Amino acid sequence: MADNVEHGPSDSHEINPKISSDIHHWSKEFGVSGDTLHEAIRVHGTHVEKVRAALAGTHSGAQHQKQGR
Repeated sequence: MADNVEHGPSDSHEINPKISSDIHHWSKEFGVSGDTLHEAIRVHGTHVEKVRAALAGTHSGAQHQKQGR
């Protein structure tokens, strides 16, 4: 029996890019696409806080560029 119940991540400190539910959860949490999350994991590793910091830096930089126009 399949339920459409959302589950949390498999680990609250590490993102496993091989588990689709982890990618879905963390991409939703960070407000990015799965591809963007995969790229951040490739560059910064799987630790949630490192990925969060990297994505926050990316978003704030994009905001500054938009405001500077």
